Amino acid sequence: MTRYYEKQGGIYRSRDGVFLGVCRGIAEYFDLSVFWVRIALVVVFIFSGFWPVIGVYLVAAFFMKPKPVKPIESEGEREFYDSYVHSPKTAAQRLRKKFDDLERRIRGMEDKVTGREYEWERRFRS
Repeated sequence: MTRYYEKQGGIYRSRDGVFLGVCRGIAEYFDLSVFWVRIALVVVFIFSGFWPVIGVYLVAAFFMKPKPVKPIESEGEREFYDSYVHSPKTAAQRLRKKFDDLERRIRGMEDKVTGREYEWERRFRS
């Protein structure tokens, strides 16, 4: 069964990889064995030299987002994950704003329920 992030998302770095998870992420994305992806990397490494392969590998690790810990199940979760990966500070501010709004609404309900008018209105109705 394919998860939402595998159907909708792009390629992710695996959290279970040996070094930065690039090879395992590529293998999972293309549904290949990680062994063969690593063998291909070693072959390219042998024929092209040290710096090109290491450079491409590090660039790939930098640009590939880490695989979500929990599977993404909706577009809202995808937006939050993408915003978190690009800017954790912005995502934290977004969460703080959402919780501040919730707290403000709860305080408003508490004020209404604990106010004198509510008690009189409740007595009047019963």
